[in-house]
Amino acid sequence: MASPTLITPTATKPKLLPLPIKSKLTTTTSTPNATTTTPSQPLRRQFVSLTTAGILSTALLLPVTTAWAASDDEYVKETEEVINKVRSTINMDKTDPNVAAAVAELRETSNTWVSKYRKEKALLGRPSFRDIYSALNAVSGHYISFGPTAPIPAKRKARILEEMDTAEKALSRGR
Repeated sequence: MASPTLITPTATKPKLLPLPIKSKLTTTTSTPNATTTTPSQPLRRQFVSLTTAGILSTALLLPVTTAWAASDDEYVKETEEVINKVRSTINMDKTDPNVAAAVAELRETSNTWVSKYRKEKALLGRPSFRDIYSALNAVSGHYISFGPTAPIPAKRKARILEEMDTAEKALSRGR
């Protein structure tokens, strides 16, 4: 027995009326005197192609901007500041009351330096960048894991200071 909610086919089929097909390529307008046909698709294509050409030509004519680092001198100056800040923060006595503030300032400085110069493709291959980046990663990783007042172990401290020395030498040689 069939469910009353099911639709069952009937013997008579409904007649389908043919729908008028309108072309998208032409638009017909009628006036009392004459009928005119105008193509609408080519006009849209012309508009789109002209608009695209205008946008692309202005984009190609704009000057190419350099990266955020203004010059090599700026990189050297800011890197030396970061090196000095890392050395002074690492060498602070663990009983010094200003350790937490110095670590917070170092984290802010290192984050700014990394975010500015990590995007520079010209600097990524430099030994100075590689050593500073590695040292900053070790320092910030230590302070994030153990807190701003935890002293850095002697082995890690020696490695960080060694990386700072090699980075400083590379900077002085222009590398």
